Amino acid sequence: MQSNGIKYSEDIVPITDLKVNPGRIVKQVDKTSRPVLLTSRGRGVAIVQSLKNYEAQSEEQAFLRDVVRGLMDLEGGHEISLKDVKKRLGLSK
Repeated sequence: MQSNGIKYSEDIVPITDLKVNPGRIVKQVDKTSRPVLLTSRGRGVAIVQSLKNYEAQSEEQAFLRDVVRGLMDLEGGHEISLKDVKKRLGLSK
């Protein structure tokens, strides 16, 4: 998921704009691949982003968590051989 940098003039909108014309906000998010920050009384309250970007971001976060977990296992001396991994996965011949 690679999105362009935020454009403050376009990507920060009052929540009332979403209430008045939700289709415009959804089209904008889809077209630009950038999330939109919704504000209420000048404070950020929610983010609207495309489902595609949300899923990609979630997958990336899960992958990074798993990498960190694996590195922590290695540092803790918790490792197994490739032969044992293949055996556990039923890939050994």
